[in-house]
Amino acid sequence: MSSLSNDELCYLGASQALALFRSREISPVQLLSALISRAETVEPAINAFSDTFFERAHAQAVHAEQVYLHAPERARPLEGIPVALKNEHRYIGVHTTQGSYLCGAEPDTENAPLTQRLLDSGALIHAQTNVPEFYLAGFTHSRRHGTTRNPWNRSITCGGSSGGSAASLAAGMTTLASGSDIAGSLRIPASYCGVVGFKPSYGRVPEGDFTYAANTHNHNGAMARSVRDCALMFNVINGPHACDPATVSPKLILPDAFESIKGLRIAVSYDLGFFDIQSEVHRNTQEVARTLRDLGAHVDEVSLAWTSKARDAITYALGFVLGKPLVATVLEHGDQMNDYVRQFARRALNISQAEYFESTAIVAQMHTALQKVFAEYDVLICPTMASVATPAEGAADAHDDLLRNAMTYPFNLLSRHPVLSIPSGFAANGVPTGLQIVAPTFDDALVMRVGAALEDALDWNRNRPPL
Repeated sequence: MSSLSNDELCYLGASQALALFRSREISPVQLLSALISRAETVEPAINAFSDTFFERAHAQAVHAEQVYLHAPERARPLEGIPVALKNEHRYIGVHTTQGSYLCGAEPDTENAPLTQRLLDSGALIHAQTNVPEFYLAGFTHSRRHGTTRNPWNRSITCGGSSGGSAASLAAGMTTLASGSDIAGSLRIPASYCGVVGFKPSYGRVPEGDFTYAANTHNHNGAMARSVRDCALMFNVINGPHACDPATVSPKLILPDAFESIKGLRIAVSYDLGFFDIQSEVHRNTQEVARTLRDLGAHVDEVSLAWTSKARDAITYALGFVLGKPLVATVLEHGDQMNDYVRQFARRALNISQAEYFESTAIVAQMHTALQKVFAEYDVLICPTMASVATPAEGAADAHDDLLRNAMTYPFNLLSRHPVLSIPSGFAANGVPTGLQIVAPTFDDALVMRVGAALEDALDWNRNRPPL
């Protein structure tokens, strides 16, 4: 067996683990045991998990171990790889609470499509990750499950709403994690925690809930510590599904290796036209732009003709579709709910049909401006977050915090554009900063190609949080 330490096992990539399983240098049981040991040590301080299924996962790991010992040719794409599941993706027998006292009274009776595909691929689901109530914040705090903290600086948020997924990856408590993204809920925590988050093009990964499937802002996606691991997980979870009429066909299979980015034309926008970004975020984005030039890409700063009306568009669109249905629930059960949920419902009360339709007109203008960029460039890069200083317990106004700091929601308004968030450096408070890579509609492979090149050049996986 391998002489890898527990710490090395905890930060082992999925692709590396699969190779070591096949060579019998490590076993799925050994890897899972290391992750459980890490969770038992650091989880009380980080609070990334809302539930754990260690015994259930151990039984799956024993089965995977036998596959590699006796029939390795039958090993499935993620055979023996531990995955932490966001407290949104249903899993039979588990209480999916959505971070709320109002949900999860009964255990799930069916698996979400994403969950089922992970299980069918041989993945071990060992934990459920923490979320803000109803996913309505860019931080991860709820009355039901408490506060999830950033492994790099516990006074700062891990991001949200897929905050527990990102924090568990950064803390070495899982190998892969699931996430979802309706205004940046996957990319915000990826940036805050220094991991990789992939928002695929709308329709790539199926949604089990028809309401979410029909919401064009919504995306399920993969989270990992490396671009290649994100691609590996994406290859499992994407593809058409009967329960989701929005899923596109055929299934997309990303390659194991990506070609050079030499000669690519890359546009960089530091503010997307209307964000006020932290100086350290600007500096780190400039450094990435320089790295891209060193790799042979042509990189130019561009002026993107977007305005703060994008804030109105996301407020009207999400408030009308998600907020108004919450109003009756808040009126009846508001005393059990978090402040940010009540705030969101109050805002929704004042959004008119005319404003909802105005959001479409704003998005049309944003689309036109972005296509002018893609007429000259292959890829757009920009920061993921304008600032990385929101406290762990959250902001006084969660929606305002999102509007000012998350440079993610424009690409939920323009949801067919795939976006990959990767680490770009660190701020003075020790918290990672992130970079978004945006490609033309449905060109998911291109963002991975650029991300993989930067991963090789920047080698961010050498960094570890001070746990």
